[in-house]
Amino acid sequence: MIFKRVSKAALGLLLLLAAAPPIAPAAADESQKGLPVEKLVVTSGDREHVFSVEVASTDSQRAMGLMFREEMAADQGMLFVFEAEGERYFWMKNTPLPLDIVYIAENGKIVSIAADTVPFSTDAIPSGAPAKYVLELNAGTAEERGIEPGDKVASPSMVAE
Repeated sequence: MIFKRVSKAALGLLLLLAAAPPIAPAAADESQKGLPVEKLVVTSGDREHVFSVEVASTDSQRAMGLMFREEMAADQGMLFVFEAEGERYFWMKNTPLPLDIVYIAENGKIVSIAADTVPFSTDAIPSGAPAKYVLELNAGTAEERGIEPGDKVASPSMVAE
């Protein structure tokens, strides 16, 4: 796999996460309590797909993500909000749910989708283009609903362009 140059901050976060001691599932559940939940809409052609998403907007919330979660309703997901647009790398460490990882540009357009990711994998999954937001959905959701790169995503946490 060939990767683009990783920023020092992204590399530092990856190294920090890799070196960090494993987080116990109970601690993971506790740390994610109280995440804001909001409505997110993906517009795909003339169809709208509505999801209820938890919003991870701090470093610790983003680092935890959906780790240790064993189930998620079909209309739910997690939206990761970053301060600025940039190349994003996600992984599935400590994540038993297979996911679709949807990378979204600052303007709300989907730039890429990593479909059916492998649970517990430590392989980096690159966005392939600058992204400010990342949406995690149950694996197969993007294909099932016809969600594709170029589709528009909107939620209260996403600044409209």
